[in-house]
Amino acid sequence: MKTAYTIVATALAGGLMFLTACGSSDDGSSGTTTTRASSEQLIPKGTQHYDLNPADFTTKIDNPYWPMSPGDHWVYREVENGETQRVDVTVTNRTKTVGNGIEARVVHDVVSQDGQPTEDTMDWYAQDSAGTLWYLGEDTAEYENGKVSSRGGSWESGVDGAEPGIIMPAQPKPGMAYREEYYAGEAEDRAEITGTDARIKVPFGSYEHLVTTENTSPLEPNVIEHKWYAEGVGPVREALLSGGHGDTVLLNYTQG
Repeated sequence: MKTAYTIVATALAGGLMFLTACGSSDDGSSGTTTTRASSEQLIPKGTQHYDLNPADFTTKIDNPYWPMSPGDHWVYREVENGETQRVDVTVTNRTKTVGNGIEARVVHDVVSQDGQPTEDTMDWYAQDSAGTLWYLGEDTAEYENGKVSSRGGSWESGVDGAEPGIIMPAQPKPGMAYREEYYAGEAEDRAEITGTDARIKVPFGSYEHLVTTENTSPLEPNVIEHKWYAEGVGPVREALLSGGHGDTVLLNYTQG
């Protein structure tokens, strides 16, 4: 996700978006509230459930910190615990309607080592009318010796209690904390915005004014990861700070 180009996030057509939040909050309380998401960002946390309106979502994704158009292609080098892998992320022209009725953009993510796939995933994203980028699930397969060894971590919003999360708020601000996904025991990633003015250099270029996040999961309490998002590009680096040693950097980005 490189090549600095200007993305102007546009307001989507339509009126005010209302969502009903039901169920338990992080502190164990329960109740029902109504959120006007077009005037304030909806920030899901923990196991919170929201009755999202599919009409308020689009597969045309122009969030400035991770725009996605069909054909966009990012290439990363991932070094983790001494092993080097290649990661290819491609926005397809396909869409999928997930379990809660939202139509999502399909993004193909392939991790390979020495030319052989080690993981092959279809991720599903959509953007709400406030401009927030939502993560709606994934269909993933891990490979060993050319054969599927696991599909653990797969989940779909609205199916078997799985809840959607967000990858990037419309207006990221330091201190914002949110879930990226929730499927009990399988996918419980969380993130917090730690800054909005970082600088970084990766093989594909140098960037300023990046959004940075700290990423954790209660399923792996010893793992802490930091991510850097560049405007008009998307993720340019991920670094594993605890629970192992890893660094992923952007090698190339082409627009579709």
